[in-house]
Amino acid sequence: MTATTPTPLTSDDDWWRSAVVYQVYVRSFADANGDGVGDLQGIRERLPYLRELGVDALWLTPFYTSPQVDAGYDVADYRDVDPLFGSLADFDAMIAGAHDLGLRIIVDLVPNHTSSAHPWFQAALAAAPGSPERERYLFADGKGAHGELPPNDWESIFGGPAWTRVPDGQWYLHLFDPAQPDLNWRHPEVRAEFEDVLRFWLDRGVDGFRIDVAHGMIKAEGLPDVGFSTMTTGQRQVELLGKGRLPYFDQDEVHDIYRAWRPILDSYPGGRMAVAEAWAETPQRLARYIGPDELHQAFSFDFLDATWSADSFRKVIDTALAESTIVGAPTTWVLSNHDRQRHVTRYGDGEVGLRRARAAALLMLSLPGCAYVYQGEELGLPEVLDLPDELRQDPAFLRTGESRDGCRVPIPWSGELAPYGFGPHGSELSWLPAPATWRALSVAAQTGVAGSTLELYRAALRIRREHPALAGTAGGVTWLEAGPGLLAFTRSGGDTTLTCVVNISGAPARVEGYGRPLVASEELTEQGSGHLLPVDCAAWFERP
Repeated sequence: MTATTPTPLTSDDDWWRSAVVYQVYVRSFADANGDGVGDLQGIRERLPYLRELGVDALWLTPFYTSPQVDAGYDVADYRDVDPLFGSLADFDAMIAGAHDLGLRIIVDLVPNHTSSAHPWFQAALAAAPGSPERERYLFADGKGAHGELPPNDWESIFGGPAWTRVPDGQWYLHLFDPAQPDLNWRHPEVRAEFEDVLRFWLDRGVDGFRIDVAHGMIKAEGLPDVGFSTMTTGQRQVELLGKGRLPYFDQDEVHDIYRAWRPILDSYPGGRMAVAEAWAETPQRLARYIGPDELHQAFSFDFLDATWSADSFRKVIDTALAESTIVGAPTTWVLSNHDRQRHVTRYGDGEVGLRRARAAALLMLSLPGCAYVYQGEELGLPEVLDLPDELRQDPAFLRTGESRDGCRVPIPWSGELAPYGFGPHGSELSWLPAPATWRALSVAAQTGVAGSTLELYRAALRIRREHPALAGTAGGVTWLEAGPGLLAFTRSGGDTTLTCVVNISGAPARVEGYGRPLVASEELTEQGSGHLLPVDCAAWFERP
């Protein structure tokens, strides 16, 4: 294995337009102190692995002070590190180490709600109805003769009502867990507080923010009913990653917040950026989050939702590229994340799912724009479907029976026994157990092994970085007529053309005229003047 020379950070303000961003689920990436939970020091120690993999930036899930009711998405202090993950000094050392290796750091910001342990909410509980302390959140009187009914019919995304009553009779809104009260973003103190939080982390050197529930901060005036609920119709108002038109999502005023944030980001050097986790009813409404006066990117989750068919992928790709042209911002491509079942399992699990996941990776990494890779997908990890119920920690599990824990199991690094080098040598602790089958999927087991998923990602990321048709913002997509069940397009740059072909036809397919193969998700066979692509295989070809 060839050592990678560290690449200093460039001053390119547009780095985010074509970056490959690796999502680090902090508690499941690497455990430096042996307590069974990943931490910032663990990330720092594994930075060379990420540099060798070939990514450009890391997105870190929340590491702030938190009771950890929702794995850190319930923040009690936005300006400090939870002792579970280390300290501010550990963060500073980690980000310095990342920058020394040419890696940028994006941190998760959770502005829709705080933890119920946040000092503001504790003050609100201690104060009277109508007090200034309560105005920072969304408190309301209930319905019914004695206010015994919730203020409206809104439901929590984690299941059940979105309102909890406090001892004095008022109710507070929580679109997620009761331990995550929603903030009142029409309050000037809330807006000023988060603008200061942005500056706090920008001053520490972060290169960007991923905005959690970016579409949720403003609620419709008057808090109107949705008009239906699980209780009355059996139909849930909203899924975790849903697109329904609702009075508590995607309100027009939310864009005022981002228009205030953009000048702050632009005032720092080096292309500081923000990407929205936003869900909207239509692609046109989603596109409104992006622009020179708002955010730089919004996740395009339609690619993640595409079915395993050439027609589905092409429709999603065409739509995303058309929208990116309109708003003048790059498309973001996503196959998995910490909220969705891993795509190996979504694509069929087992050998079939892995073949398709490898092919989808080459498809994603050959498209123009920014790609987000969820930790462990470069190892071909499947969803862990058989976690014991008593070990699951997702707060949605107790309310709905649905759990995201299966995609959050700590990734395997080395060794024959779980937790596969997740912690320091000899440590057997891991906050969620890894299955025995993962020993063959560890970083050590795949490193240097021809044909392994890890080496496939390394090869593809190296080519993506260096090839003139893929590097930077070069080359749009030109579709080719390639036969039923085949997806084929070219990208050009310099004096060369790169062609990506994906075989989704259900049978081996012969292709020719695309030049020499650069990388393939399965082994290709020469056949006359062309090549035979196996079922569920993607390949990149190059010709002058």
